[in-house]
Amino acid sequence: MKISTLLLLFLFCLRVEAQKNIHHRWNTQLQKYVSETGAVDYNSWQEDQEDLNAYLQTLAQFPPDEATSKNHKLAYWINAYNALTVQLILENYPLKSIKEIKSPWDTPCFSTGGKEYSLGDIEHKILRKIGEPRIHFAINCASASCPNLLNRAFQEKQLESQLVEVTESFLKDLTKNKINSDQLELSKIFLWFGKDFGSKAERLSFIEAYSGVRLDRPKIDYLSYDWSLNE
Repeated sequence: MKISTLLLLFLFCLRVEAQKNIHHRWNTQLQKYVSETGAVDYNSWQEDQEDLNAYLQTLAQFPPDEATSKNHKLAYWINAYNALTVQLILENYPLKSIKEIKSPWDTPCFSTGGKEYSLGDIEHKILRKIGEPRIHFAINCASASCPNLLNRAFQEKQLESQLVEVTESFLKDLTKNKINSDQLELSKIFLWFGKDFGSKAERLSFIEAYSGVRLDRPKIDYLSYDWSLNE
């Protein structure tokens, strides 16, 4: 076998191995600075950003390609969104709300594969287009009314169970939703992104499945959204 062929094979194996372990550093950071209830210790994290920045650099080096699985793409972009949001908060900390930052979702903040992305691009042009509504309970906008930031990295092989976990957790959290058989007080996520969950009947079926509450033609209201920082 020619040396050039061996080198290409070595580089390919190196890339595959790097992709397998791509979220390890992020997982360690989440375990260190995020509680089981999703409270983020930004104050301490601000003093220790080296690994976060290194993780985002690794993501930029190994973007998903067309051959990678749907779950690989989802895990990659969910983790990227969450890590970039944390980085944005740390760059502007201390603050009371992400809304104190000018255009937090529209400013380019990540470059990979020759393209630049804002948080909005990742959410609306990538994640939502994959057609998995549960991403809305996996991505975190650093706010109290958002789904809690999971203190573990999303992983390709564990993604289904992780999406079930975060969706059930969000729907059963009385600070986010209040669900009774004949009355729903829902997060505005279900209002803003209603079409991602299908028709009204499909949306109610979704809520019923993940909340464990049998619904009987409920009246629907939406809770006010608390944008205060999730610390």
